[in-house]
Amino acid sequence: MDHPYGYIKENKVFLKGFLGQEDRKIGEVKENETSTLNYFEARFDQLSEKVEKLKSDIQENENKGSFLMKLIHLRESLMKADALGDFVPLIEELNTQEAFLNEIIQGNREKNLEVKRGLILEAEAIKEDTDWKETTEAFKELKLRWIKTGPVEKDLQDQIEEEFEAHVQHFFENRRHFFEGLALQADENIKVYESLVEQAREAHDLVDVKMAFEVSKKIQRQWKEAGKVPAEKRQPLWDEFSKLNNRIFSKYKRTLNPGPTMHPRELMKKVEELTEEIKLLAGKPNSYELIGRAKAIQEEWRKLPDRKPKEANLIVRSFQFFSDIVFEKAFLEKLVHGKYEDWDQKSPAEQVQIKIALVKDLLHRDQSELEAAQSNSDNFRVQSADFDIMMKKKLFSVKRKVDVKNYILKQLSFN
Repeated sequence: MDHPYGYIKENKVFLKGFLGQEDRKIGEVKENETSTLNYFEARFDQLSEKVEKLKSDIQENENKGSFLMKLIHLRESLMKADALGDFVPLIEELNTQEAFLNEIIQGNREKNLEVKRGLILEAEAIKEDTDWKETTEAFKELKLRWIKTGPVEKDLQDQIEEEFEAHVQHFFENRRHFFEGLALQADENIKVYESLVEQAREAHDLVDVKMAFEVSKKIQRQWKEAGKVPAEKRQPLWDEFSKLNNRIFSKYKRTLNPGPTMHPRELMKKVEELTEEIKLLAGKPNSYELIGRAKAIQEEWRKLPDRKPKEANLIVRSFQFFSDIVFEKAFLEKLVHGKYEDWDQKSPAEQVQIKIALVKDLLHRDQSELEAAQSNSDNFRVQSADFDIMMKKKLFSVKRKVDVKNYILKQLSFN
């Protein structure tokens, strides 16, 4: 049975060749020849509707170029479709639409090329800027505009992508080097601040209040001239530095206006009384009431005149030593309660062993610090009385910390 665009032979349905194609089998007769031909004609009508629908979509949408691949796929499917009808007009219509789309796409790519070349010039103009925050935002905005701009001709695509990316990378490399340099400089600056804090500690411990005040003035000027560091690293150092310098200044003010004086004999008596009392507290178990009394004793001590008789020197050192023992034991008590939630349920013997282990650990650290201080004293001798006094004061302070912990260890061992 014949058909304008095909035929049936030996119960098989064939489509006549078109556009250089040979005749092609597209199916078989099922019920009868007439219904079979109707079925394949209906399939052709569906394909015709798809072509019309695509043509309508192209006309109605602004982004016409987006339909090109759909058109190509539809045309390829027409060449292989199992249907009966005149495929040539459909394919010609798609060819016409493709030429229309290519013309639009070509125009768009020329516009895209113009836009992207403009973006390259903008990137080149700001790639050396050092306003890092503002220029970073500008480059983010440029990259967003670049992404939103459509493609250009394939033979130009790689070239302009490389040009744009080169400017972007140039800026971000500069920024990276800058901040890496800042980080390195900040590390060096932190060492300066740490050194100034250490000098403030040593000045604070000087017996000569006037000399301490002079050192304080000098290191405060140096602090103002030190470089930048992150605020979170600088603040703890500043807190300690300012506190130490405030204390130095307070001591210096008291020397200018010493207040009421005491007779040497009366002063010696008071010094001996307070030292004897703090020594008694140092030998007792730690308690809230004991710490309260120790603080009160220290407050009484601070009210005494700074200048004390020479014969009081050993007693003054003794007062400092036993005061340190009281507060070191309080610190140890706080440490074990914080470390062991069941501390109060432990046996006295177990509590003692834990405290001994902790004190030995703390003592080891202090001994290492003492060795380092002694080494520094030997290796950095300079022709400066101020420096020599500060080093001696530092050694004395660290050695006292070691002696305090050894004393507490002996107390714990006899329990």
